[in-house]
Amino acid sequence: MSFSAAPRLTLVADIGGTNTRVALADNKVLQEATIRRFRNADYPGLETILREFLAGHADLTCHGTCIAVAGPVAHGVATMTNLDWIIDEPTLMRATGARNVALLNDLQAQGHALGHIVPENLRPVFGVASTDTQAAKLVIGVGTGFNAAPVHETVGGRYVAASECGHVNMPVRNEADLRLARFVETAHGFPGVEDVLSGRGLERLFAFVSTEAGAPAERSAADIMAGIDLNDESGLANQTARLFVRLLGAEAGNLALTHLPFGGVYLCGGVSRAIAPYLEAMGFEAAFRDKGRFAGFMQNFSVAVIEDDYAALTGCAVYLAQQKSE
Repeated sequence: MSFSAAPRLTLVADIGGTNTRVALADNKVLQEATIRRFRNADYPGLETILREFLAGHADLTCHGTCIAVAGPVAHGVATMTNLDWIIDEPTLMRATGARNVALLNDLQAQGHALGHIVPENLRPVFGVASTDTQAAKLVIGVGTGFNAAPVHETVGGRYVAASECGHVNMPVRNEADLRLARFVETAHGFPGVEDVLSGRGLERLFAFVSTEAGAPAERSAADIMAGIDLNDESGLANQTARLFVRLLGAEAGNLALTHLPFGGVYLCGGVSRAIAPYLEAMGFEAAFRDKGRFAGFMQNFSVAVIEDDYAALTGCAVYLAQQKSE
């Protein structure tokens, strides 16, 4: 008689600017029943969250920990972009008891999840990705912030490069975009991509659109999305969403030309999922391909939206399993 080995469970977490999701994984497989969501504002730091999560799994031996963070990671230390937390590997070891720990940028985790997301959770926008399994891919995250990461297959396994491209200049195509850049730069002295392509970016776009209309106003991102009506082109919510979609298409096209992801461009994050139903009607594809003499070349790229809210957790599990197999 043979017995299956007991699962060697690992702890994975995805820390966004607003919420942290924590779960257990068995090798590369996320244990969805264990997922818990924590509101960051209710906790002083990640260690408190991890201890609270593990308190509900008293008999667990944690064989590894991988954390995805919305911010840069360098030399085993993560600095959150939109949250006043600093996370390092000793903290993870202390909180979980695991000796095998890893920190990833959240977009790196999304990149490692590609190929492990069920087809039903991938919403095609346009195009068909190359069937070449070695072709580069690109993940673009739009949520509390904005970032992107190229995904490469190498002889040593998958490599997902980190970046902070949400903090480069926003795309400017016409005079109205230039006025927008001047409008948003008053917040930080610089018109970054994240200032227009994120949850708060959507709010800034509404403020700009209403100001241009001669009636300055403010709306929350949720209210803007709720106010979209494709039958009312003159509505401020519609105008805001259409501007957002055009800028998103332009910036996604810029990133595609930078990284040549013939294996596909994948949009992820809460704002990406919310705006997904309007991408086709509001001209995303035209903005993506609006690259002058390279417009035809842009047909080499496909775009899809990742509708799996837990893809980053899966990516953490996959990354950790890959590290243990090396």
